[in-house]
Amino acid sequence: MNKTLKSSLLLLSALALNSFAGEAQSFNFQDPKGVNTIRFNLDAPLETISGTTNGVTGTISFDKEHPEKISGAIKVDATSIKVPNGTMQDHLHSAGWIDSGKHGEISFMISSVGNVKMTDKALTADLTGTFTLKGVSKEITVPATFMHLPGKLADRSNGQMQGDLLVLRSKFTINRSEFGIKPGEATDKVAEEVEVSLALAGYSAK
Repeated sequence: MNKTLKSSLLLLSALALNSFAGEAQSFNFQDPKGVNTIRFNLDAPLETISGTTNGVTGTISFDKEHPEKISGAIKVDATSIKVPNGTMQDHLHSAGWIDSGKHGEISFMISSVGNVKMTDKALTADLTGTFTLKGVSKEITVPATFMHLPGKLADRSNGQMQGDLLVLRSKFTINRSEFGIKPGEATDKVAEEVEVSLALAGYSAK
């Protein structure tokens, strides 16, 4: 076989393989329905502080053939965080707490993915990345579950949009004092650990 023919066959083989390779999709987590929710909880002996936000944005790149290449970021508008008590709400957004007037964004930017496991219905992985809160950035690793739902955007949008969904679930804890939130505060009233849970759906329109 001459070199020209051999090179042509190798090129055709490569093109054929590429045609079957998966492509990464970009999923937008700014939910048109406004129901994406992140919850937080500080459970101290004398007082429990719980709140929510649906001011979620960000994009995640997902390739079902190569889930270890997940990348992107989830962001939260800090001013959108709410707690039930009005006085506590004012305290939460003050300089001693999250200081949302000065630090308006909370974010988690993925840098690497590990411990990837696939099942028929979901993918679990450990996401390592930079978590930024109140202007302080730290590397953390969080567990996450992804569900890739081809064609399900139409069902979620009542037929108004066509495309795929990527559902993200995660639960992890951070230490508030590491991010300059009420450092030195007695932990019997303000818990040191902040429990964070995510229930989000991103969409990739077609």
